[in-house]
Amino acid sequence: MTAVVGVLVPAAGQGLRLGAGPPKALRELAGEPVLVHAVRGLRSCPSVGPVVVAAPAADVEAVRALLAPYDVVVVAGGAERQDSVRAALAALPSEVELVLVHDAARCLTPVEVVERVVAALRSGAAAVVPVLPVADTVKQVADDRVVRTVDRAVLRSVQTPQGFQRGVLEQAHAGAAPGGTDDAGLVEAMGTPVVCVRGADEAFKVTRPLDLLLAEALLAMTAPVHARHGGGRHAG
Repeated sequence: MTAVVGVLVPAAGQGLRLGAGPPKALRELAGEPVLVHAVRGLRSCPSVGPVVVAAPAADVEAVRALLAPYDVVVVAGGAERQDSVRAALAALPSEVELVLVHDAARCLTPVEVVERVVAALRSGAAAVVPVLPVADTVKQVADDRVVRTVDRAVLRSVQTPQGFQRGVLEQAHAGAAPGGTDDAGLVEAMGTPVVCVRGADEAFKVTRPLDLLLAEALLAMTAPVHARHGGGRHAG
């Protein structure tokens, strides 16, 4: 029997680098909140089953109404990302065996990236992250002075969704200290191998005002594709 895939979307962050305004996941992008674009994209993925969104505590009811067409569970997130992931994980149905954790801010992540992560999990990987090579020269610095140039050939930038066998993710969060790293980092700290698959340029994180402009430009270019694959209520 094919393992059920669930997705956690921690979306309770304020997004201060975007400037004053609503929480980041609720900022408008091409006339709709970033979170709607992210969830619609997930619902376009053949492998995705249950989706749980951790929303800002003050906006839970509003987010439930916003996402009503997409058959998701909405829970209150916490002050830190780890708190939101734990809250969403606790609300995931027991039959889910494979868990993806996806940033709402990576709202244009292609279906192919999600499916590559799922395929690696179904092949037996304990944890999976989509990555891209680092394009820029990277310097290690101290006190505003360059210490050394880091070999970028061995570096990768990490995207989401990050994927996990459910038990691995639960164990990682059960033993995690507050704050700090991403979910894959928690798994790495346990000594569990993390497998890399190919990410995509479109899966960039909307963090700054410039990112919103880039996302709007990409949506304008791919509008016919998004219209064909637009989300409706999930049937699974």
